[in-house]
Amino acid sequence: MSRAAAMVEAAKRAGADACDVVAITGTALSVDVRDGKVEETDRAEGDDITLRVFVGKRYAAASSNAFSDMDALAERAVAMAKAAPEDPYAGLADEGRLLMSLPELELLDPVEPTAGELADRARAAEEAGLAVSGVTKSGGAGASWRLAGVVLATSHGFTGSYLASRHGLSMTAISGEGTAMERDFDYDYRTFLEDMDPAEAIGRRAGERAVRRVNPRKVPSQTVDVIYESRAARSLVGHFAGAINGAAVARKTSFLKDRMGEAVFSPDIRIVDDPFKRRGAGTRPFDGEGTAAEVLNMVENGVLKHWFLDTATARELGLTPNGRAQRSGSGTSPGSTNLTLEPGSRSLEEMMKEMGTGLLVTDLIGQGVNSVTGDYSRGAAGFWIENGEIAFPVSEITIASNLKEMFARLVPGNDLDARYSVATPSILVEGMALAGA
Repeated sequence: MSRAAAMVEAAKRAGADACDVVAITGTALSVDVRDGKVEETDRAEGDDITLRVFVGKRYAAASSNAFSDMDALAERAVAMAKAAPEDPYAGLADEGRLLMSLPELELLDPVEPTAGELADRARAAEEAGLAVSGVTKSGGAGASWRLAGVVLATSHGFTGSYLASRHGLSMTAISGEGTAMERDFDYDYRTFLEDMDPAEAIGRRAGERAVRRVNPRKVPSQTVDVIYESRAARSLVGHFAGAINGAAVARKTSFLKDRMGEAVFSPDIRIVDDPFKRRGAGTRPFDGEGTAAEVLNMVENGVLKHWFLDTATARELGLTPNGRAQRSGSGTSPGSTNLTLEPGSRSLEEMMKEMGTGLLVTDLIGQGVNSVTGDYSRGAAGFWIENGEIAFPVSEITIASNLKEMFARLVPGNDLDARYSVATPSILVEGMALAGA
């Protein structure tokens, strides 16, 4: 912390009117296993320091991997800022919005695994996947751990720091033979190791998913109701997050740019962004500008209520920042923290029965989303539903619509998967175009 404050003072001496410095340090350890043998063990450690300086309405940033020569880094940053074009929205966050005390959020797990322990977890997942009847080989398993530290200091009085840990485990299983092989995977990533699913459960699910995909069929082109399995459904909420990013709104590249205060979803939809979710994947005590944040109902009763805003974007839009600044290279940009589509009342099985005939999507391929118009077209794989039950696997299909229409018809299930920074249950979307055989 003191070194970051010293860097701020060096920037002032070099002629900066204002500045901030962010230091990020990280340690990561990962082990990959295939057929019971360790294929690769990787450990990485790094430090990155970025000094951002403001000279009037001009700004620039300079980076280093050490605090060794602060004065030289500060002088270089100030010289770059003086040569930069003016930005009328540039500047630090208002002092009145700075966070005065940091909340306790359970971001640091004291458990630090060894490479041997990671290898054992990966082997256990792989063995469980291979034990599933119909699995013919392993696509490999991997276990990981990382620790990240963040320090932020600004010239107008903010200093803060935090440490966050993350544990991960994944396994890929392959079923079938020759050109008829299919693969699938399962994984878990958590802040605390004790919250992770057992390695055996992850491996078994990967194997079962791979076996279910054997001998996929094609289906004819038609209009069809589609259920996105929760894992695939996160992408839909991710597209929504991109559309309500204040930077996209300011650039007029969002298909929702004119929809603030309007009904975008059905009246029973609520989407919440919570930066303080304990042990959450997107949890942080302060944002990239050191400002306070609050839990925001981004959508309430189907109505769009907020954009994600940092200070510069809020100034450009004539709005109040809401603590969603994320550090990105030379500056900040707005983004979500822990974004959750609140669950509905029906299970996946109940939605399938009510749908009767349709498509269950488990995997999506390609991008195929126009952020300006909302046009949506993506490759997909999954299962055909008949009489409310899975009939057979399908692949080599494309599903298409427009996100505006999809959001208006979106129905969430009750199987919320809250592990990740974008959390959703399964989602039903009626009336999508399917291009198949």
